[in-house]
Amino acid sequence: MKFILGTKGKMLTVFTEEGRAYAATVINATPNTVTQLKTPEKEGYTSVQVGGGETKPTRVNKAQLGHAKGKALKHFREMRDASGVEVGTVIDVSAFAVGDKVEVCAISKGKGFQGVVKRHGFHGGPRSHGQKHSERSPGSIGGGGGRAGGRVARGMRMAGRMGSDRVTVRNLSVLQVIPETHELVISGAVPGRRGTLVEIRGANPSTNAQGKK
Repeated sequence: MKFILGTKGKMLTVFTEEGRAYAATVINATPNTVTQLKTPEKEGYTSVQVGGGETKPTRVNKAQLGHAKGKALKHFREMRDASGVEVGTVIDVSAFAVGDKVEVCAISKGKGFQGVVKRHGFHGGPRSHGQKHSERSPGSIGGGGGRAGGRVARGMRMAGRMGSDRVTVRNLSVLQVIPETHELVISGAVPGRRGTLVEIRGANPSTNAQGKK
């Protein structure tokens, strides 16, 4: 089972032996622990619960501390692949190898309330011919007796909250595995800011990771 929780680190450029340069992201992934195996008889489905990110025991309630068998773990996620693991199994970066294709899932950066130009890429109005305050306005939203019978149609692109979405980036490659510092170097960009919780799993269409948004 190729699945691990980590945090996003810095970005850098990695050069291969052939001289090719890759934009890459460093993921700090300390060893994870399998904390629970969920079965169809008890929970109604099959999955593996993994805990990661050790913290101070005083920052974890007694229920979580007992569930993790005394380990103070900060994050818990589930993986819909229960093959070959048992409760207490430790998963570290050595589960991955250079060249592996992976999927990375994280919460993207929050950008607050944004207008349609930034949020949806609208061009805005013309910059001449008497326009004064409507350069970045959204324009008509279809009221009156026109489209949708005088109401705003569902899914209309308008201003609103932007970012803070659960984003999955597929088909990334593992460029380096550094067991000494518990780091994975992955090609491309990863959603979120530095320190964001990141789920990394092998690129297998039969797997499906779940977690809170």
